Amino acid sequence: MNVVQMAQMLEFSQKGDERGHLVIVEGAEDIPFEIKRIFYIYGSDKDVIRGQHANKRSEFVLINVAGTSKVKVRDGKGNEAVYSLNRPHTGIYLPRMVWKDMFDFSEDSVLLCLSSEHYDPEEYIRDYNEFVSLVN
Repeated sequence: MNVVQMAQMLEFSQKGDERGHLVIVEGAEDIPFEIKRIFYIYGSDKDVIRGQHANKRSEFVLINVAGTSKVKVRDGKGNEAVYSLNRPHTGIYLPRMVWKDMFDFSEDSVLLCLSSEHYDPEEYIRDYNEFVSLVN
């Protein structure tokens, strides 16, 4: 199974009543890793492409908690897939060593990112040709 096939949509538990909704995401329960870092992306224009990198060690789950966006994943071997993040109770799991581009942000998009690792700039691969060379 290639890393593009390992990327998968996840659906999280929802609770709700007349007061509103509550979505629950627990590390090592609802996602396949313990959460070590949380960050979010907002205010990105529709034409902006975020990400544009792969990670040697980090795994991610991306959830659009407001608005919508898309995520394109590539494995460097010719396989790719595009996922739409358009419901606040779903997300995409991204394994390590997958190239990711986040794009097509709605004006109200807030993209929550859960990571298996603390930030380390040394584990980021920001050149696609270098990524292709490493995976092949």
